[in-house]
Amino acid sequence: MAIKRYRPTSSGRRQRADVADKGLSKERPLKPLTKGKKGPVGRGKGRITTRHREAGEKKLYRRIDFKRDKKDIEGRVASLEYDPNRSANIALIVYKDGEKRYILAPAGLEVGDTVISGEKVEIKDGNAMPLKNIPVGLPIHNIELSPGRGGQLVRSAGAAARITAKEGGYVHVQMPSGEIRKNLRECMATLGQVSRIEHAAVKLGKAGRKRHMGIRPSVRGVAMHPGAHPHGGGEGRSGIGMKSPKSPWGKRTLGKKTRKRKYTDKYIIKDRRK
Repeated sequence: MAIKRYRPTSSGRRQRADVADKGLSKERPLKPLTKGKKGPVGRGKGRITTRHREAGEKKLYRRIDFKRDKKDIEGRVASLEYDPNRSANIALIVYKDGEKRYILAPAGLEVGDTVISGEKVEIKDGNAMPLKNIPVGLPIHNIELSPGRGGQLVRSAGAAARITAKEGGYVHVQMPSGEIRKNLRECMATLGQVSRIEHAAVKLGKAGRKRHMGIRPSVRGVAMHPGAHPHGGGEGRSGIGMKSPKSPWGKRTLGKKTRKRKYTDKYIIKDRRK
């Protein structure tokens, strides 16, 4: 894929850059594998529960098979499709027994290719297998944190992790962030890098596209009055006037550790910040 640019016919078009997704299906998504998204986003009982979020453009949610638990049954890629709910593309798989499922499309996957999931399957992009059977150094994605729960790690566009070592009942996996963590050998993962590698080069071009995505504006604290934010107030332009930046509720925002699941620190071999 390549980056698609536009003629500067307007201010929004001048800076816009998109991924030139070729070969994607223009048909509507498969109805049995979709569902509607209900309720206002970022609201609860009429109050704001998540700042800077809104419903955005109306869209259908595609049910993705993150578990890849249809073992030892070969499936054919019927179509590659755009998914408005995620940065990566998805693939519609038609299995030999007639069942259809959506999966995350790895880079290089094409219509007509076959994929399979199982204990010992061919080493090929799109196939899924336990971490214990994946060779060291190959790119992987959609990694489980616990067996049978479904892939939770490395699912965004262009992401890929790699196995660095195997020790006892664990496999050492290097994440895209640089963190190295231990995962159980029985956890499933999919071979290959997630599709839409050029996603990082996308430029929206105008604020309206952010609103369509469900992202509301964010106002700087220094632009507010002192009753609304600790950074507010002052005559003319002024700095934050304090040693450490604060949230609207007076909590530190730089250097303040917020990680709560400290009991999982034992699985982290190398921290991404070091």
